[in-house]
Amino acid sequence: MSDRFDTRILDITTGGSETVADLTRDCEAYLEDVARGRDGLLNVFVPHATAGIAILETGAGSDDDLLSALHELLPADHPWRHRHGTPGHGRDHVLPALVAPHATLPVVNGRLELGTWQSVCLVDTNVDNPDRQVRLSFLG
Repeated sequence: MSDRFDTRILDITTGGSETVADLTRDCEAYLEDVARGRDGLLNVFVPHATAGIAILETGAGSDDDLLSALHELLPADHPWRHRHGTPGHGRDHVLPALVAPHATLPVVNGRLELGTWQSVCLVDTNVDNPDRQVRLSFLG
């Protein structure tokens, strides 16, 4: 049974364009503070109806490929029933069904266990709300 639970909120500004923001270093810094060499789980959660958390390679085009794929799957010009905000904003509210608002990751010896090219990313297509929070929680 775990003897330690800790949580922290990150305030992230994504700006006025769709983005895939790499949170990996933030997660690693958080674990340096709280895990102290223990094994456990890191949960990353974005409490917003229009954003998600993805584990993917960044910097080699995959982040842009993800945004392109989301444009094809969720076109802004679709007649979305959810219509407030900028044109096509209804797609932003469908995003979390495809890119979940959370991820739970293993922590071994206090370190995040990701694959060689994996990064923890905030996926935000909502240009109407550039201010986001991400909750990091460690159970170990």
